[in-house]
Amino acid sequence: MTTASRAVSTQERAAVLNVIHRQQRSLWIDAWERLRRNRFAMAGLVVVIVACVLAALAPLIAPYDPVAQDTPANNSSPFWEQGQYWDPRYVLGADQLGRDILSRLIWSARISIVIGFVPTAIVFSIGILVGMVAGFYGGIVDNLLMRLTDVVYAFPDLLFVIIIVTSLRATPIGEFLGGLILIFIALAVVSWVGVARLTRGQVLSLKEKEFVEAARAIGAGPGHIMRRHLLPNALAPLIVTAAFSVPSAMLAEAVLSFLGIGIRPPTPTWGVMINDGFVVFSTTPWPVLLPSICISIVMLSFTFLGDGLRDALDPRMKL
Repeated sequence: MTTASRAVSTQERAAVLNVIHRQQRSLWIDAWERLRRNRFAMAGLVVVIVACVLAALAPLIAPYDPVAQDTPANNSSPFWEQGQYWDPRYVLGADQLGRDILSRLIWSARISIVIGFVPTAIVFSIGILVGMVAGFYGGIVDNLLMRLTDVVYAFPDLLFVIIIVTSLRATPIGEFLGGLILIFIALAVVSWVGVARLTRGQVLSLKEKEFVEAARAIGAGPGHIMRRHLLPNALAPLIVTAAFSVPSAMLAEAVLSFLGIGIRPPTPTWGVMINDGFVVFSTTPWPVLLPSICISIVMLSFTFLGDGLRDALDPRMKL
């Protein structure tokens, strides 16, 4: 065998080994490799991680108490407007009550991140359970659960949330933790329908597959099949949906707080800050613009991350 032939043989063997290695990699490792190559998705992931770190370490990072008032510093300007109304103690200025805007932005990240993730977790718990049961059992169970989802789906989401929040705002549950729990409940009640429908569709396409039939043949019960076989194989589109659901919940809270029916003052959220800032918007726009920019950046980051996850978890995408 000539040297050239041996070189070609070595290259072919390396190509075969590379294909075998790729086939042996798990779906999640393969997805991570594709996600890592998406620059916008990774930039979004970095921003999301930074926001979560700021939210978790808010008591240590924030320079001042977010609700403490310093009357002489009312409406002080941010550092890039070092004029008559600039106070060097407040990097991003202070609002009309003399509260440090930087501290309020950091603490608002904590509330917004919690409102983004907790209702999403509740929504997916309810939606996956309903969709899994409906798709697996079918028949009358499927009809009853899907008619229930149709009833909930008939109501406009934001209007339904506003009705729930305003109706229960004066109750003990509406006053607990400044209305935070009520926001969780309201967002969860109206948002689980899409997850249930998506899960049901995935289960209907999977439950007749060979691996499910094999599990039935060895005596696996419905709970075991749904938990160990159907759910793991339906996770990819659900993860993508979750990535888009988190910013939607954050935006819903901002809208409710801007309308004055969200989190109760003085608890700082980005929506509350926008609402408060409009009082002095004609004098200085920064109390409105800064929380608006924070909301936009975080929502855009989740959008980039969701797009990246959608491409990374698509089985038709290959490295």
